[in-house]
Formats: sequence, structure tokens, C-alpha cells
Amino acid sequence: MSDRPLQAELRNSIVLVEDGAKEELYRDSFYGRPAGKHIELSLAEAAYLLYRKKIQVIAGGKELDFRSFFEVACSLTKNFELKYIVYSDLRGRGYYVQPGTPDFRVYPRGGHPGKTPAEFLVRVLSERNPLPLPELLRQVSAAANLKKSLVLAIVDEESDITFYGVKGIAMKGTMPPLPEISAAATLLEDRAIIWDKDKSGYLHRTGFFGNMLDEERLQLSLVEGAYLMGKGLSVTVPGETEKLGFPDFRARAEKIEPEFMNKYAAYADLRASGLVAKTGFKFGTHFRVYSGLPKNIEHSKYLVHAIEYDHAFSLQRLSRAVRLSHSVRKTMVYAFVRNRNVGYIGIERMKL
Repeated sequence: MSDRPLQAELRNSIVLVEDGAKEELYRDSFYGRPAGKHIELSLAEAAYLLYRKKIQVIAGGKELDFRSFFEVACSLTKNFELKYIVYSDLRGRGYYVQPGTPDFRVYPRGGHPGKTPAEFLVRVLSERNPLPLPELLRQVSAAANLKKSLVLAIVDEESDITFYGVKGIAMKGTMPPLPEISAAATLLEDRAIIWDKDKSGYLHRTGFFGNMLDEERLQLSLVEGAYLMGKGLSVTVPGETEKLGFPDFRARAEKIEPEFMNKYAAYADLRASGLVAKTGFKFGTHFRVYSGLPKNIEHSKYLVHAIEYDHAFSLQRLSRAVRLSHSVRKTMVYAFVRNRNVGYIGIERMKL
């Protein structure tokens, strides 16, 4: 680019650069988009070029310095300062970036507009913004339809950026379906126990259900007990002769654990998909999940947390969960129920 700043004019929420800028701005450096005889810049692009003294911006016949332009841009676009921070970071590290949905399209290393398609769609957020799950799912779906990856660029209060890749996940494992069983269990306070030695050993050995209380008896969590009821397990309560039906078991479980049905829906779907789900308590999640019968119980593949469809993420909590899953070499997955079907999204930290 030449040393002489190009003349540009702010019109509403775009900046038009003087005639003759196509070669210098767009064809050589891929800033903006051609608009007739002009190049049309987004506010973030214009601020970046203004800071680098590559353009001069006029508004209402008056030249704007960087501060004046930045303040005007903030009044025109919500969270402009965050978008500028992310745009400046990506451009400064050699990425070609263009405005897009939700905020930016980012091209792969070595690629640029006209040569390669964009690789990432970037959403810019403040660490303080809640992120509704339905909104995130729409953006994940839109990115997938365009064969691109959705990236969340989260800006903290000190203007540091953390990037997260988000995608839908098809959860599939290698465990064969569990055949019908004939076993009995007693529901105690917050778990059930199978007393029969052979049935206990079989379920624990072939399906990694529960945890052995001793060499003969198997303890089951509430979600395991509920799932096995659908496979033929009969459950009674001490002092009562009638078997519990699922509605009664659910009512008792929900008094102990209000999130029970979310957990149960995720657990049952994971098991039906050939995966083995065990408690994720020590990781701060509902489940740690294995792709099959584990040879080493420390090496689960996923951490799964069940949430409502109308859940709104706290980005600070999400950051903690994803950071922990990354540190133990697992993928953080959120399970949700929509129209009676369980869906999953995976979120991972990424370097961009």
C-alpha cells in the first residue's frame, strides 16, 4: 500500500473509499468489497486502516481522528469495541478477515477471498454476555450448512481473547445393546442395590453398570436404576411389597436430584448409542463417557453435561468447564432434549 492515506467517507454504518482504491485495498490486501467505483469497508476494517494511517475518514465534511471515529462507530454498532479487538487481533496475525454472519468470516492460513473459501465463522462475545443455547444452535447449524466451523471469540475484561470451536456431535460408541434382564433391586436413599451375586457381576462386568459394594452386590446410581428398569429390572423400597413403576421412581428421584430427568434422558440416549456413561462428579459434570467398555477407567473420551433446551450459558462457567476438559484430554459436550430427541454440541478451546 502507498504511503499516502486514501480518502474515505463515513456514510451511515459503512465507509466508502475513494475511486482508485480497488487495486491497493481489495486486490492486494483484501480489505472491503467493491461497490461500483468505490471500496466499501466495514467499521472494524475502517478503524484498523485508520489506526495504521492507511486511510483518512471524513464525516459531514470533517476529518475524524481515530478516537472520534471509534466513538462514532461504538454509537452505530453494538459491541463495536469487542469486534474491533477481535478483528485487529486476527488481521495482525496474518489472517484475512471479512464481515459476515454472525460477525466475521476468517480465511485459512495461505488462503484469501477469491482463492479459497472462508474456513471459520466467528461470533464475538463479551465474557459477561449470557449465551442462549437456541441461539448458539442456530449458528452452529448455519455454519454446518455452509461447511464452515463456528468459532466463539470471547473477550474478557482485560481485552484478552479466547477462541472456542463449537460443533454438533453425533455420539456413537461400540457397546452392543443390553439384552433384557431379570434382576431385582432395592431403592435406598439415593441409590439402588442389586443383591444377587451373579446378576451383579454380569451387569458390572459386561456393561460397566454401577459399582460393586463388595464381591457380591452391585450399587446403581439413580439414572442407572431408571435405565435398567426399562430393561427388566424390578425395583422395590424397603418395607413395601409393590414394585415401583417408572413414574413413582422418577418422583422419588426428582426429590433428591431436581435435574434427574435431564440426566436420565442423556444417559439413556448415550447407552442406546453404544456409549458407556459414568458419573462425572470429579470433573464437575454429569457424566464421563467411554466409547465402549473401558480398559482403563481414567481414559474416557467425553465429559457430558445435560442442560435444558432454553439454557443460557454463563461464559465464565463455560470457560471453566472447557478448560478442565481440555486439561484432562476430553471433549466437553452439552446434551439437550428437543422434541423428545437428545442432541449434543461439543465445545473446545482452539488456537486461531
